[in-house]
Amino acid sequence: MKLLVIIFTILQSLFATLEQKTLQSDFTLSVAEAQAQPITYTGTLSMHGKQFALEMLGMEAAYDGQTLYMYSEDAEELTISTPTQEELIQTNPFLYAQALLPICQYAEKAIGDKTQITLIPRDQSLGINKFVLRLITNTLLPIAAEVHESDGKVTSLRLNNPEYKNECPSFTIEKPEAFINDLR
Repeated sequence: MKLLVIIFTILQSLFATLEQKTLQSDFTLSVAEAQAQPITYTGTLSMHGKQFALEMLGMEAAYDGQTLYMYSEDAEELTISTPTQEELIQTNPFLYAQALLPICQYAEKAIGDKTQITLIPRDQSLGINKFVLRLITNTLLPIAAEVHESDGKVTSLRLNNPEYKNECPSFTIEKPEAFINDLR
């Protein structure tokens, strides 16, 4: 029970920090499937609470708390939609961890100045074996998140030089020259 309280406290502190400050970082996203070379992407992200903005592969995405904006540079198209809660959870690893918290067993491990939290769903039929989150302990800066699926697929997010900022950027995308695909 004490471990649960420690992990819950760490995660709640992380979520509270993300509500008050903006996390900014370059990132590397890697998707590895059994018997295949990992596919790796790089980009930048900003997060504040549930709001986020990211850029990678000629794509921009932003969520302002109600509306999701997706811009494709190649297609010169801006898609505007209202995402479901499930879609948001799948795009934001910290919301994902928050959603998993009530249905998981927990492990916490200190590794130098970092803390690793592992969430293991009690119901393995969800298709997820475990979710791993790594933080710098004293600043609660997230540095990595991994999702291990039961089919052997591992999705890893590595934050490169993450930092908290007090200012909050715009979490919308305006591209007046683009074709607007409004799905709201």
